[in-house]
Amino acid sequence: MHGTGRALAASTELKATALAADLVEPDDSDGVDDAIRLDSLYREESPRLIRSIAAKTSSREDARELVHEIFCRLVRVRDRAAQLERPRAYLSRMATNLLRDRAKSASRKMQRNQVPVDEANLTATDQVRLLETRDMLRRVEAAMLMLRPKTREIFMAHRIDGLTYGEIAERFGLSVKGVEKQMSKAIAKLDRLLDRD
Repeated sequence: MHGTGRALAASTELKATALAADLVEPDDSDGVDDAIRLDSLYREESPRLIRSIAAKTSSREDARELVHEIFCRLVRVRDRAAQLERPRAYLSRMATNLLRDRAKSASRKMQRNQVPVDEANLTATDQVRLLETRDMLRRVEAAMLMLRPKTREIFMAHRIDGLTYGEIAERFGLSVKGVEKQMSKAIAKLDRLLDRD
């Protein structure tokens, strides 16, 4: 079983080296060397970078993504990467810059989604006003029930349904003057019942 694990690791290493070599032109032997150096650098530095980034982001998955992005960028500039005197410091700087860029991007996104305090509707439910409103609704309902059924229907047709006096007159077989009279009665009675002046 131990031999199988070594064989698997060797196979994985060969695949990674082959993949790195695919990133260069076939007849570019310096490019193959660069790819092998990048592969070696990845194997040496990625665990440290993942730990370092995960400590800052609290997510190993995000850390892995960032390390992948770092090495993808490094592959794009492999000519310069091969000449780095301090690759470890360079990779750490890239990680810091990527983390800062992501933080700035997240901050901009949050700012776009924020509403300024002076524009926000911050009114809390006023419990006293809510109780007063409920009490008024009960009183209006009781007062409406005290109207004659025909007067109540005419009043509701105008105030609730939004019908004109002419439409109400047609519906109830009355004249417009008759509807006006019924509305006056309803309003006067509701005013009395609700103690409005």
